[in-house]
Amino acid sequence: MDTRLTLLDHFRNTAATAPTLEALQTAIVTATPQQLPHYSWTGFYMLDPADPETLVLGPYTGDPTPHVRIPVTQGICGAAVATGQTVIVDDVNADPRYLSCSIKTKSEIVVPIYAHNRVIGEIDIDSHDPAAFTQADRTFLEAAAQIVGAYIEQHPANQNLSPSVN
Repeated sequence: MDTRLTLLDHFRNTAATAPTLEALQTAIVTATPQQLPHYSWTGFYMLDPADPETLVLGPYTGDPTPHVRIPVTQGICGAAVATGQTVIVDDVNADPRYLSCSIKTKSEIVVPIYAHNRVIGEIDIDSHDPAAFTQADRTFLEAAAQIVGAYIEQHPANQNLSPSVN
């Protein structure tokens, strides 16, 4: 079976038993780069319920980042939230929106997470390889984002997110 499909099965099984959103997100950021080594940094940014114009860093794996809070008007992360669409950047150094975290990062993909028909966060992946992300990565990460969004909808008491956040 394809590695990405195996990971998605793992995420669905984890979502069925995860006690919290953070536990599910931690499982995703831990398992994904172990199976997909071109994922150099894997993390979640969620909209701050107290300030829905700001993304807040959640669970991640990879080098530390100075970007623990990102206004939705900035960066590739902000662009994905603002448009509600997946953003793939093959060369971050050629994209003026890129907020530099590591000089090793060459490409990035950011996938919005929807719950209650609103963007509430995103999955952010950096790679040390240029043009690292394919359609298969996009499809995989969009499916992972759907699993997280469904978890949020089904477990509103297990995270600090409001359905009214947009």
